[in-house]
Amino acid sequence: MFDLIIIGGGPAGYVAAERAGHKGLNVLLFEKKNMGGVCLNEGCIPTKTLLYSAKMYENALHGDKYGIYGDNIRVDFGKIVARKNKVVRKLVAGVENKMKMHQVTVVKGEAMIQGRSAEGIEITCNGETYLGTNLLICTGSEALVPPIPGLSETGGIILTNSEILDLKVQPTSLVIVGGGVIGMEFASFYNSLGTKVTVVEMLPEILGGLDIEISAMLRDIYAKKGIDFHLNAKVVQIDGNKVIFENDGKADSVEGDKMLISVGRRAVTKGFGLENLDVEMNRGGIKVDEKMRTNVPNVFAAGDVTGFSLLAHTAGREGEVVVNNLTGRPDAMRYNAIPGVVYTNPEVAGVGETEESAQAKGIAYKVAKLPMAYAGRFVAENEGGNGLCKVLTGEEHGEIIGVHILGNPCSEIIYGACMAIEQKMTIDELQKVVFPHPTVSEILKETIFMF
Repeated sequence: MFDLIIIGGGPAGYVAAERAGHKGLNVLLFEKKNMGGVCLNEGCIPTKTLLYSAKMYENALHGDKYGIYGDNIRVDFGKIVARKNKVVRKLVAGVENKMKMHQVTVVKGEAMIQGRSAEGIEITCNGETYLGTNLLICTGSEALVPPIPGLSETGGIILTNSEILDLKVQPTSLVIVGGGVIGMEFASFYNSLGTKVTVVEMLPEILGGLDIEISAMLRDIYAKKGIDFHLNAKVVQIDGNKVIFENDGKADSVEGDKMLISVGRRAVTKGFGLENLDVEMNRGGIKVDEKMRTNVPNVFAAGDVTGFSLLAHTAGREGEVVVNNLTGRPDAMRYNAIPGVVYTNPEVAGVGETEESAQAKGIAYKVAKLPMAYAGRFVAENEGGNGLCKVLTGEEHGEIIGVHILGNPCSEIIYGACMAIEQKMTIDELQKVVFPHPTVSEILKETIFMF
């Protein structure tokens, strides 16, 4: 009998397993593929590894801006991919070692929930039966492939975020259907390497859900780098290597050697016996409360399978909430300070309310913003580049409710804004914090000074 059985070894599952094992619980984790889930094997880590290679290449190409010159700067696509695979293998092994360190039993195979009995929750896998007191479902998400006519008739031309990572040869041209985070990161990577990239987005702006002003600025930067954007464009058909779309009632098309379909993801809720527990669903995901509990006693869900916040760092925190409550430390999940990052070059990072979300919720707010060039370190390291820092505060009390940044390395400094929002800090309180100088993070303090 296990204290906790976990289905899925992604960020929610392996973080929960590590924390629970550390607390002395007897933990069993099932994973049908590789430890680390989509994030480590097909998402966060491999894409960031590729993007860093692209960033290094861009820096080398434009080294003359910094007084650095080089000859015969070129791309070895095969070596870039090989390094990506090496990094993934190393980190997968690291997760596996963590499981051993914390005495977590890991079973490779497809787990199947059989149901509840007086003895506990019953799971079968590889012909064996396992019993647990508690069950945590972390089956993650999968790429959503829309029912576009002709989509299934294009052979190896059509790719999802998984298949595109396995390309052996850099495409000459790439059409990306969907200008969200995943789409824009691959657009950034291939554009940097010299592939002709076209983005077809159904919404009026890329990066839906992020601050619109900053999204538009990023789009403008990449348009100048050579990416073609078609906004308000609804794809109606795929014809071989041609994407046919409608814009303002007019038909148009674009061709590419490869096509990336990146229109979102959906929770994986089938194929592992979930129906045997009568778990309540909500908008395609498993419905949970603030403690990640389902409607079935002793059954929890965390990560993308809830269909709510499909981010690895959200998943890890949700896994922690489950384990904390199981081990006597009352905890609850909050989503008011979940950061979102787009690892393009330049990066985008944001947390909390945008102007658009605040207006939609009827939140009275004030806004201050400054060019990133107000931070000396940014100017020193980004010759000819600029960006924006935007801070939103509550109108009445001056508490920080949102921060949104365009400019490197905002992915590394947005956590400070997360802490400010989580702690409900006001601009007066944040102004009393001493920031190290010179750092790009000082842009946050410079911006709140504008209130």
